[in-house]
Amino acid sequence: MDSHADVVVVGAAVVGCSVAEHLTRLGVTDVVVVEQGPLPATGGSTSHAPGLVFQTNPSKTMAELARLTVERYAELGCFDAVGSIEVARTAERHAELKRRHGLATSWGLPSTLLTPEEVADRIPLLDPERIHAGYFVPSDGVARAVRACATMAEEASGRGARFHGDTEVTGIDLTGGRVRAVETSAGRITTELVVVCAGIWGPLVGRMAGVPVPLHPVEHQLVWTNALPELAGAAEEEISHPILRDQDRCMYFRQRGERYGVGSYQHRPLLVAPEEIPRHGEAPVMPTMLRFTAEDFEPAWRDAGELLPALASAEIAEPMNAMFSFTPDGLPLLGPAKEVDGVWLAEAIWITHAAGAGRVVAEWIAESAPSVDLRECDVNRFEAHVATPAYVRRRAATAYDEVYDIIHPLQPMEEPRPLRVSPFYGRQAEHGAFFLEANGWERPHWYEVNAALLREYDVPRRSGWEARYWSPIVGAEALATRERLGLFDMTSLKRASVTGPGAVGFLQRLTTNELDRPPGYVTYTLMLDDRGGIVSDVTVARLADDRFQLGLNGPRDLVWLQRNAPSDGSVVVRDVTGGTCCIGLWGPLAREVAQPLSRDDLSHEGFGFFRAREIFVGEVPVTALRLSYVGELGWELYASAEYGARLWDLLWSSARERGGIAAGRGAFNAMRLEKGYRSWGFDMWSEHDPYEAGLAFTLKLDKGDFLGREALVGRGDSPARRLTPLTLDDAARVVLGKEPVYANGDAVGFVTSADYGYSVGRGIAYAWLPSELSVAGTPLEVEYFAERLAATVADEPLFDPEMTRMRC
Repeated sequence: MDSHADVVVVGAAVVGCSVAEHLTRLGVTDVVVVEQGPLPATGGSTSHAPGLVFQTNPSKTMAELARLTVERYAELGCFDAVGSIEVARTAERHAELKRRHGLATSWGLPSTLLTPEEVADRIPLLDPERIHAGYFVPSDGVARAVRACATMAEEASGRGARFHGDTEVTGIDLTGGRVRAVETSAGRITTELVVVCAGIWGPLVGRMAGVPVPLHPVEHQLVWTNALPELAGAAEEEISHPILRDQDRCMYFRQRGERYGVGSYQHRPLLVAPEEIPRHGEAPVMPTMLRFTAEDFEPAWRDAGELLPALASAEIAEPMNAMFSFTPDGLPLLGPAKEVDGVWLAEAIWITHAAGAGRVVAEWIAESAPSVDLRECDVNRFEAHVATPAYVRRRAATAYDEVYDIIHPLQPMEEPRPLRVSPFYGRQAEHGAFFLEANGWERPHWYEVNAALLREYDVPRRSGWEARYWSPIVGAEALATRERLGLFDMTSLKRASVTGPGAVGFLQRLTTNELDRPPGYVTYTLMLDDRGGIVSDVTVARLADDRFQLGLNGPRDLVWLQRNAPSDGSVVVRDVTGGTCCIGLWGPLAREVAQPLSRDDLSHEGFGFFRAREIFVGEVPVTALRLSYVGELGWELYASAEYGARLWDLLWSSARERGGIAAGRGAFNAMRLEKGYRSWGFDMWSEHDPYEAGLAFTLKLDKGDFLGREALVGRGDSPARRLTPLTLDDAARVVLGKEPVYANGDAVGFVTSADYGYSVGRGIAYAWLPSELSVAGTPLEVEYFAERLAATVADEPLFDPEMTRMRC
């Protein structure tokens, strides 16, 4: 066994081999890969996976990782690009296939919608009478994953990497909060960087270092038929039919030679604790293959014979019950763990994304940043409750159940709820709040008590997909806030305090705007990576010389701050979200509602725009920030959580007397789009710079050095693409986001955030477009469920461009 390595990779299946191969390609050649099973078929999920690669995904990140994976498998000679077909048995699924075609177009993936007859032409075994339509992606296909492992390991070994099979990791040594060595059954390897690519064993390896790995192994059943007469004469490994998914029956199919493979997600979730996985040598075949339960597979087998009649008379020749893993949100776990320096994860990755995921993790290690934005896959994206065993188990079972379900972008999880509630939750429930969930928080989307407003305001109705998780009350709340006042629960906003003598210098180095201003100022600013990409947008309130309050976008921001904080103790970064609450008090009557409750001067002269003060609202100590994400006069009012109910009651009583309402997130999102306010993670991310995102005003290049500044100097404010506002020409239409945008018949971009602008009377869609198409008045089209909707580039902001309403 090697006694030292710069990097130790735990796991030599397809992900581990990809990480090692890409690391050595990038110049990190002192790499040791240890694997508890034999090489190259290690006995994990890679060894039994059917190898189907479907690239279409609602996540742009996942689609990009799949594209990179297909390219790599093709380079390795381990990929059969036979194409994929998804079929619709129902009208609802037919509509979903149209949406998926739009998603693929948005992400640059060629695809086609097929008639039933065109599907049968490509898969002759299929009965076209059983389906409404098909969706075809010609570049999808079948990966030969074990062969890919062997080839990548060979390439990595040629550059200096060393692979050790039948070698179990028995411990990870830590000193001072960082990795010092990996203990194995064959000896000790000193190292300061470990990449855990252990698949379903990931939680066990993570525990050795004190790092939670929130995934859960789940059993999954697959069978291979005997030889089918309809395929007689096909070579043993020949694949001529496209891979197939029948998601209405939770099934997939692939042909190999004269046989067909049939996999099913119909059966109940069969969860296996990581500790219960058989050890190598104890399992009859391999540790990840358990006893096949025919009773669980029987309904799927009947459905298979209905769609492909040739299977009705076939026999099951090779039944399999194998394991793979699910995370709470169904996405991978990538990147450096926050708990221990030197522990990286590349976990919960299917064959479809393995080579791409290995590449970007290697880039992240070797070059400090991946070439693909990984915000949706970052291991540090989760709140603390997500790592609890009960939550992981519950969500894994649900993720298995929903793997082929039609999931609306606003659809919340059903269990476990509620988990996180603001101090206002009881009051909101009394008002008939319709709650949606985000990061465990219960957030009112609208209030049924406001249905009476529909007699006052004419709100365009919706139907179909865009009407789900929506009510016309949303529009009434938006208009009532614009006319009078709304109380918005902003408690779920991530908040941090940054304190200490080094706080201002630290924040100056980590953000783009000028923060060295007197106490009482609030600044909107960005955090960038060293390539100039937008890591996050944050609101910074300087409350004292050495004390700042930051509004963040989630746990990743907190980890980013803590990782970049100086180690000398001069700066303390603390998450204060759970102990505090926030009400957004916004609308023309905001001052009239708040001033009677406070002896502090809340006039425009006494409390200016983008200023912060510590005041009293009745008996409640409040940190008040005069800013508004909805474009109206008002404040964000922060208080310690134990005062939250009292704060709500005081404000609600004063607001109700003056015609104010409680308003939900639906109105909030529509109003912020009318003002053109960006939402990080939806409108821009690390692939975009401030010039492209329309946020150049946050750059103070003359303030001194800050992270990302060097990459931006000389880049200029004439980017090749821009985040651009569109309005739909038909005032009755609305889209929801991620739709493709067309110019002169060609796909040229995609929508980010979208909603209806109730104050402007038009559907609004922000989109990434080439700069030459971002000129106001340019005619475009947005494809929504295969229908082209006329749209026009607009000037921004669409509402109150002079900002007179907020500055009064």
